[in-house]
Amino acid sequence: MNTTAGTRIRAHARWELRLLLRNGEQLLLMFVVPVLLLIALGFSGLSTKSINAAVPTVLAVSIMATCFTSLAIGTGFERRSGALRYLGTTPLTRLDLITGKFLATAALTAMSAAVVIALGLALSWHPALNGALSALLVAVLAAAAWVSWALVLAGALRAEAVLAIANGLFLLLIMFGGVAVATSHMPGAVGAVIDLLPSAALANGLRESLETGQFPALAIVVLAAWTVVGVVLARRSFRWEP
Repeated sequence: MNTTAGTRIRAHARWELRLLLRNGEQLLLMFVVPVLLLIALGFSGLSTKSINAAVPTVLAVSIMATCFTSLAIGTGFERRSGALRYLGTTPLTRLDLITGKFLATAALTAMSAAVVIALGLALSWHPALNGALSALLVAVLAAAAWVSWALVLAGALRAEAVLAIANGLFLLLIMFGGVAVATSHMPGAVGAVIDLLPSAALANGLRESLETGQFPALAIVVLAAWTVVGVVLARRSFRWEP
């Protein structure tokens, strides 16, 4: 029976979301860790000076964890187990798969972000409300970029390699990719280079939007470029077979 692309994508997105919500490890990474991190950053002062700076940082970590690390590892093991081979026998195309995974991951990311934002407000966070729309644009572009690159990684390497690389990149980018330490606090040349990383673009975009209300033009351009390249590569190179 022929189905439209929209019907296929919606069905796959619902299936993906149900799987994610049943995974205890995923929920720990997406909800518990960001909450604990926000509490630690908000009160310790080790990486941020106030809760106003802590919330954008934790939101960036949450988006990266959900849309890249978790998705790459989960998809890599789905590919190894043969689950993706089964999906490849359905009417789903590569683009349908990418879009469905993006929608499911975006929904879960929104849930995680809502928890972080609610806790931030409870801890006296005062965001710049005039930057809310630009922050949303940054978050959507970042989610698209990280999802596409997660699928590039998961579709090209063995599951064990994906596990190691995804976790390693996650930690490296948080520590040295403009998330834990803003690029504005780095030497000029170093900061300018790191600004071109998706991690720095995400964190800087959220900080500029939510702390100062400024429109983060550079961050949006960088994230859009990473998204386009990631989607093209994922669509061309993603493999269903183990």
